[in-house]
Amino acid sequence: MMKVYGNTEVVEALHRMVQSGKVPHAILLHQDDGAGAFPIVMNFLEELYGGNPRVQKLIHPDIHFVFPVAGPDKPVSQNFLKPFRELLEENPYFYETELYEAIGIEGKQSSISVNEARALLEKLSLSAVEGGYRSVVMYLPEKMNAQAANALLKMIEEPPVKTLFILITQAPEKVLVTISSRCLRIRIQPLSLEAEAIVHAREAAGTAVLRDLFHDILEATTSRNLLQALETAEAVADLKDREKQKAFCTLASEDLRRIFMVQKAPSLATLPAGEEAWFQRMAGSLAPTFPRKANDALQRALTLLERNVNQKILFTDLVSKLYTL
Repeated sequence: MMKVYGNTEVVEALHRMVQSGKVPHAILLHQDDGAGAFPIVMNFLEELYGGNPRVQKLIHPDIHFVFPVAGPDKPVSQNFLKPFRELLEENPYFYETELYEAIGIEGKQSSISVNEARALLEKLSLSAVEGGYRSVVMYLPEKMNAQAANALLKMIEEPPVKTLFILITQAPEKVLVTISSRCLRIRIQPLSLEAEAIVHAREAAGTAVLRDLFHDILEATTSRNLLQALETAEAVADLKDREKQKAFCTLASEDLRRIFMVQKAPSLATLPAGEEAWFQRMAGSLAPTFPRKANDALQRALTLLERNVNQKILFTDLVSKLYTL
C-alpha cells in the first residue's frame, strides 16, 4: 500500500464504506497541491477490489485515470498513461506542475475535453473486465470544460451499478456545480510539516543521486579517465525511466551554469552549501568554453530523449562529447 500521512479520519471513513458495502457513486476529494490524495485513493481502491495487486501497479483494467492534457490531434489521457503511471509510482505526492513536466506539456494550456469525456463513456459502456467495480479517477475536474461536463453529467448523476467516480480537485469552487453537487465531498488535510519534510527529503535524495552521476562524469573528464566516464554514462542509461534521464540533463545544465558563473563572475555565483570547493575546483580544471559547449550537448540529448533514441547510445555519445571538449 502507498504511504499515507495523516488524514486518519478520511482513511477510516473510506474503509467503513467498503466494509458496509455503501460506497457512494461519486466522491469529490479536495486537496492542496501535492497533499497526497492519490495514496488515499489507491489504498481505498485496493481494498474495494479485494486486495488485487494490479491496483497498486496502476494496471487494473477496470480503473480508468483521467487528467488534463494538451497537444494537437485532440489527445486524451490514454495517450499519456505511461509517464503518468511512472510519476505516480515514483512520487504519489506530486505537484500539478510535475505532472505536466512528466507528460511533456509544461507551458501549454491543458484541459479535460469533450473528446476525453466521449472516450471515457465508451469505456464505461463495456462490462467490467473482472465483473466488479468500474472506477474513474479524475485529477483536476476543474479543468473540465462545459461540453465535457455535460457529456458526463448523466453518467455521474445516475451511473450503472458498481460504477464509481473519484474526483481529485484543488479548486472545488471551480468545479462545475452540475458535477460537484452530485458528489460526496471530502476534505484532504494538508501534509504536516514533518510529513512534508519526509516527502521532500525523499525527492531531494533522488535529485542527489542524479547530480552525483554528473559530478562523477566531470571528475572522470578532468582526470582523463574515459573508462570511468563511459561506465557512468551506462549508469545514466540504466536509470528507471526517461523522466529521470531528462531530470539528469536538467540538473547537469544547472551545475554547468554554476561552473560558468564561478569562472566568469565568482562573486555572483550561488553554490549549494558544502559544495563550494568542488565547483571552484571544476571551474579551474575545465576550459572556459566547456560549460557552454557541454550545455549544448545536454540540450541535444534532451531533444533526442523525446524522440525515443536508444538511451545507451545517446548517453555514451553525450559523455564522449564531454570528454573531448
